[in-house]
Amino acid sequence: MKTTKRLSIFLLAFALLLSACERNITRNDDGTIDVETVVTHQELQKAITASIADPLIRELTVTLQSGYILVSGTRERLNDPTKTDMLSFRLDLVVSDGQLTSTISDAQFDGFTIEQNRLDLWNTTIANKIADLGSKSPNSTLKSVTVTPEAVTMVWTAGK
Repeated sequence: MKTTKRLSIFLLAFALLLSACERNITRNDDGTIDVETVVTHQELQKAITASIADPLIRELTVTLQSGYILVSGTRERLNDPTKTDMLSFRLDLVVSDGQLTSTISDAQFDGFTIEQNRLDLWNTTIANKIADLGSKSPNSTLKSVTVTPEAVTMVWTAGK
């Protein structure tokens, strides 16, 4: 039984090493492992762009800051594709009950507030896509998330 647990932890760690994100693995005294994943700017750009999934939004730009992310872009007008509106919002990533949560604030199209139901959908989709980049184990819980101008770092704990 003990060998099976060790083999499972080894295989989990090995699988995590083979995935795209940069990872650091630490074994804890209680038998769990902490996996630190680093999501690059490019990976984050792809995840947020895919999360927005609006064919009218173009040239989405993700800018990492200390503690948060700025997102900007342009949106074609549905009734006149020759005109565009500027999109901008602030994105904060936090841990809530062991899961990644994203919170969009200051969201605007050309100075007009974006409707909350759209933001709720974007928040859920963004958090899920970024979490998928970092966690490769269904038994893992998120301990921390840090946003720096270089990358997003998440620390996950994988169970025994």
